[in-house]
Amino acid sequence: MTGQDAVNTAKEFNDRLDFDGVVLTKLDGDTRGGAALSIRTVVTKPIKFVGTGEKLDALDLFHPSRMADRILGMGDIVSLVEKAQNAYDEEEARKLTKKIAKNQFDFNDFLSQIQQIKKMGNLKDLASMIPGVGKAIKDVDIDDNAFKGIEAIIQSMTKEERANPGIINQSRRQRIARGSGTTIVEVNRMLKQFEQMRKMMKTVTAMKNPMKMMRGMRGQRR
Repeated sequence: MTGQDAVNTAKEFNDRLDFDGVVLTKLDGDTRGGAALSIRTVVTKPIKFVGTGEKLDALDLFHPSRMADRILGMGDIVSLVEKAQNAYDEEEARKLTKKIAKNQFDFNDFLSQIQQIKKMGNLKDLASMIPGVGKAIKDVDIDDNAFKGIEAIIQSMTKEERANPGIINQSRRQRIARGSGTTIVEVNRMLKQFEQMRKMMKTVTAMKNPMKMMRGMRGQRR
């Protein structure tokens, strides 16, 4: 429910129950910003929590300043960092950094990272937290199942192929395509993108530990 409907609902509940605070569900991007401001004005009660997805664990504390930043197109890097910190284990991140530096990042690691990203929540909501992106993707549909094809391809590989991508020759690619319900073109594209990503990640490891960078960014914003 959006706009005036959300305001009317909040007012009716408050008139009958005199509640202490509001839970604003389905907070996709900055599209509920107007409703949040109106509800606060009409019922004069604070918004306590916001829902960012369909499941019970997709419930976050409401931060007025962060919502204001998102409405203004400035993103919400702090919330994005917090989600990343909740999803990622710092020790695992250190191990992964070492593997990347040695060019040992494989499809097992890739699949694990995809699963971690999915735990962070709705893809469009995550993207909207990046400064300048929210308004750009306002009318764009981002499929939460976008990773399904990639996951199917990886899961159709043998353990040896996942650990040693270099051994995946043409005949193996054809078998993987059949097993994943995709085409040889899609498998080739994914393998090429994976190799490009692996090279880029190796270059990035020259920088400091990603988790330390996240903590620094979070500290600067406070």
